[in-house]
Amino acid sequence: MSVTFEDFLKLDIRVGRITRADPFPEARKPAIKLWIDFGGEIGEKRSSAQITKHYAPETLVGKQVMAVVNFPPRQIGPVMSEVLVLGVPDEEGGIVLIGPDQDVPEGGRLH
Repeated sequence: MSVTFEDFLKLDIRVGRITRADPFPEARKPAIKLWIDFGGEIGEKRSSAQITKHYAPETLVGKQVMAVVNFPPRQIGPVMSEVLVLGVPDEEGGIVLIGPDQDVPEGGRLH
């Protein structure tokens, strides 16, 4: 299946900075609750991410990540996930987060 450039532009992928990260023991699969600041236009949003193989909550605060910010919110157990944090699997399937390799302003859109 191919997509057009216009299809790609429908996704609003932005950079945000994790401001808070807490364990999420209620999740069916191991996960971490995230609060991510996307700057003035979007503000802070919440998410749940299955990233426990490579990350502990205390290592995530201050990290910049990429996320889709225009999907509808999704209820995940007791948490309303407002954005989809992006990552890629390692060789065993553990998720590694995607983010800029230099500090950039929160809310920057992926080009």
